[in-house]
Amino acid sequence: MTAMIDQASQLRTMVAKSLPVRDPATTPKPARGAHVIAITSGKGGVGKSNIAVNLAIKLAAVGKSVVLLDADLGLANADVLCNIDLPSNLSHVISRKRDLAEVMVKAPGGFKLIGGASGLARMADLTDFDRQRLVQALADLEREVDLILIDTGAGISPNVLSFTRAADHVLVVTTPEPTAITDAYAVIKVVSRDLSNRKISLLVNQARSTAEARAVYDRISKVARQFLGVTLLDAGSVADDECVPTAVRRRLPFVIGSPRCPAALGVSQLAIRLEQGVASTPQYGGFFDRMSRWFGAR
Repeated sequence: MTAMIDQASQLRTMVAKSLPVRDPATTPKPARGAHVIAITSGKGGVGKSNIAVNLAIKLAAVGKSVVLLDADLGLANADVLCNIDLPSNLSHVISRKRDLAEVMVKAPGGFKLIGGASGLARMADLTDFDRQRLVQALADLEREVDLILIDTGAGISPNVLSFTRAADHVLVVTTPEPTAITDAYAVIKVVSRDLSNRKISLLVNQARSTAEARAVYDRISKVARQFLGVTLLDAGSVADDECVPTAVRRRLPFVIGSPRCPAALGVSQLAIRLEQGVASTPQYGGFFDRMSRWFGAR
C-alpha cells in the first residue's frame, strides 16, 4: 500500500512540475499543446489495447486531460474493455453524420474515448472532402487536451504507420514470446526509418518476472542499436497477472477493479516513465498536421 502511495505521489509531483503555471485570464491559448503517444505492436494478442485503456486512466487520475483514440480501424475494441456502448464512432464523423465532439465519450477513470469501427480500413477510398474533415476535427482536438493516446492496429500496414510515424512518442508493446519479439523488432525497424525527433520505447507485457522482461528489452535494444542505429528507450514491463483476463471478462479496466494488482502497479510505473520520456515540446507542426499530408488533405 505504501508503495502505491509513493508511486502516485511521485507521478503527481512529476506532472505538476511538467505543467507551467498560467493565468487563464491573461494567457492566450497555445496553437498546439497536446503530446501524442502512439501505442502499437508487431502482432495482435499482446495486450496493446488493454495497456492503452489502463494507461489513459492512470494519466487522467493525476490531472492530465487525456483522449484515447481507438485507431485500430478494423478491430476497434477499447469500448468493449470499458463496457461502453457507443452510439456513434469515427465512421459517423467521416460520413458527416456526427461531429467529433458528439462521438467522444467519457470513459471509466476520467479519460475521453473516441471509438473506432470495423470497415474504416478502407480509408484510402474516402473523398478528399471526407479526409480533410476528419483531419481538421482531430487537429482541433490537439488544442484542447494534454495527451492524445493512439491505440493503433497491429503490424506494419500503411494505416498503422501513418500514426506511428507522425506521433511524438511511439510505445511498442511486446510479450516475451519469440514471435512477438520478432514482430516488435520489425515495427521498430520500419518506424525508425523516419525517426526525426520521435522517441521509441519498448514495453514488455505479460512478463513472468522483471528479469525476463529485462532480458527481452536488452535483446531487442542491442539489435536495434547495432543494426538500426536506434536508441530504444526502456518503458519497463507489466506482469503476467490473472487480474487482467478477469478484468476483460468483467469489462472493467484492471487499474480500477484491482488497483493493487501487479499489472496495475506496472502501468503506474509506465505512466511515470512516459512522463519522464515524452518530449517537453511536441514536434513542429503537430501530429494531425503531419497526418493530413498522409491523407492527402492538403
